[in-house]
Amino acid sequence: MVSPTSPVLSTRALNRATLARQLLLRRTPMSAGHAVEHLIGLQAQNTKPPYYALAARLDGFRPEELSGLMESRAVARIVTMRSTIHTHTADDVMRLRPLVQPARDREVNIFRKGLTGVDLERLTALSRHLVEERPRTPKELREALLKEWPDADPLALTVAARCLLPLVQVTPRGLWDRGGQVVLTTAEVWLGREPEPAPAPEEVVLRYLAAFGPASVKDMQTWSGLTRLRPAFERLRPRLMTFRDAHGVELFDLPDAPRPDPDTPAPPRFLPEFDNLLLSHADRTRVVPKEYKDRTWKGNQAHRTFLVDGFLAGIWRPEENRGGGVTLTVQPFAALTPAQRAAVAEEGERTMATLTGGRARDSVRFGTVAE
Repeated sequence: MVSPTSPVLSTRALNRATLARQLLLRRTPMSAGHAVEHLIGLQAQNTKPPYYALAARLDGFRPEELSGLMESRAVARIVTMRSTIHTHTADDVMRLRPLVQPARDREVNIFRKGLTGVDLERLTALSRHLVEERPRTPKELREALLKEWPDADPLALTVAARCLLPLVQVTPRGLWDRGGQVVLTTAEVWLGREPEPAPAPEEVVLRYLAAFGPASVKDMQTWSGLTRLRPAFERLRPRLMTFRDAHGVELFDLPDAPRPDPDTPAPPRFLPEFDNLLLSHADRTRVVPKEYKDRTWKGNQAHRTFLVDGFLAGIWRPEENRGGGVTLTVQPFAALTPAQRAAVAEEGERTMATLTGGRARDSVRFGTVAE
């Protein structure tokens, strides 16, 4: 039950606290590996977002650092939270995937109609044999499974394999400035480690609050795709602080976590599509103004976004020039003040310089207001 005496945190207070946890209030001199661990993974539906995400957060970040971690198998790409691909540390690959397995099992059930007559234990064993024999593309895996179950739905077969096994995307997929199609093997083979038991939910609650708090139970369930997390929060209640948001929803937080003054300046930041900052709370108004909640998508394609004063303010895209440079085109959702435009341009130049090795300075242009 929400205590009526719990302090109320305004939207701006939640915004600043979340930005601080997300390393977006000021750039942090942290290693890429430590940042991936602290943030509990980076959204990686596409290959470049993890690099953009760290460029916005880390002081001195170079894309080659994350790429090197991926090539050395210290981090890897795998389906975890919300059935989406994340870049995780090797430790989190082995521990978080078992934690979210109940959600992956539910996902298989959604496709059961296309799996009539399919023995899921046999499918799991066959899929494991195939991808551990040698890494295989989804097409190769699907075609092999169809030979065993020709009447099954092809998509359902590949979804089931992806959900029932911890399949990682092997390099060169995901490396900086190098291409590669999706090719899969098991986490155990790729990382050379035995499976680990899922961590206690309480352990992950504490990590979630450190990276995304203050937050409600529903917030963490939205982030993880898991259900029934209330008991874990209740067991932790004596160790946590509680607040309320403007609507009276109970929020939990770590006692020593940063909760900056709501008036703390928040510089502009350029984020990739699918950044977890925008996806990891049931109530996203701490970052996404209500009038902009449907503005970051077109069909099933997400836009890259940028923040002004800590809140979603528009979209952006990089475009390669004939001379080898990159122009960053900014489209705000509303008119910016001259000072905001100057700050956005400066941040855009810094972002592109980080990601292009300095080829993109003085290459930010403002487009029309995005509709």
